[in-house]
Amino acid sequence: MEILLQLIYSGVALGMIYAVIAFGYQLTFATSDTLNFGQGEALMLGALVGLTLVDRLGLNYWLAIPIVGAFGLLQGALVERIGVRPAIKIKSEFGWIMSTIALGIIFKNVAENIWGRDDLRFPSPLPEAPMKVFGANVLPMELLVIAGAVLMMLAVEFFNRKTIYGKAVVATFNDRDAAKLMGINTGLVITFSYALSSLTASFAGMLIAPLTLTGATMGAVLGLKAFAVAIIGGLTSGMGIIVGGIILGVAETTTGFYISTGYKDVPGLVLLLLVLAVKPAGLFGKSAIKKV
Repeated sequence: MEILLQLIYSGVALGMIYAVIAFGYQLTFATSDTLNFGQGEALMLGALVGLTLVDRLGLNYWLAIPIVGAFGLLQGALVERIGVRPAIKIKSEFGWIMSTIALGIIFKNVAENIWGRDDLRFPSPLPEAPMKVFGANVLPMELLVIAGAVLMMLAVEFFNRKTIYGKAVVATFNDRDAAKLMGINTGLVITFSYALSSLTASFAGMLIAPLTLTGATMGAVLGLKAFAVAIIGGLTSGMGIIVGGIILGVAETTTGFYISTGYKDVPGLVLLLLVLAVKPAGLFGKSAIKKV
């Protein structure tokens, strides 16, 4: 029982990282019906920039977080301006897919040339000795991951519901054409949604980096699994993304321990296939009704 509880703790922490990245997918989909397929690379860049600030420049981990967040904002806005906006203007349904993938590859190559191809260790800001929680061991950093992920998503929800700029985002999500007629700069809103999505990914990179090795290739798998979480939970449901992340994270840790690490990715992918076959909008998502 103790081992199972420990696996669940680790799975929830991993799942919350997936959820934060998937939340970034939801932000861009809500405002522009597009996705940033370089979201994993945004996480990778956030982790590596944070590593440079903390390990090489000696900056405190907590002070480095807002700097990495600002970097994520700029990186996301750049992706939207270069890769997404031209495709939206010409109404290309596939242009933004190829553009965001291409930019992700470019960012990965840039990272390899700056930081090298070897994985690097990110110093943990918290003690690395495990704590006892309900009889099972859990790392302090895993608790920070869960708390940080929840706080990030709550902050974005608060921004959307309680601020004038957030209401502009929601209005663009509900009806982009109507929002434009009301004087909302929908192009700026879309840029901001991409900036915010990269900020969440960069923050996720700072959270997960002390628990794993940091390198130019770390974002590819995490971005792909987060996309699976977004599809499983539903691209229109914040709660669905959290539930989907936890399901996938716990499924990976328990499968890896009880069966084999070689099969830990199988349950999540099987669930993804089942959801796509039975409920394509996701477990908590709503099917879009288009008027013609």
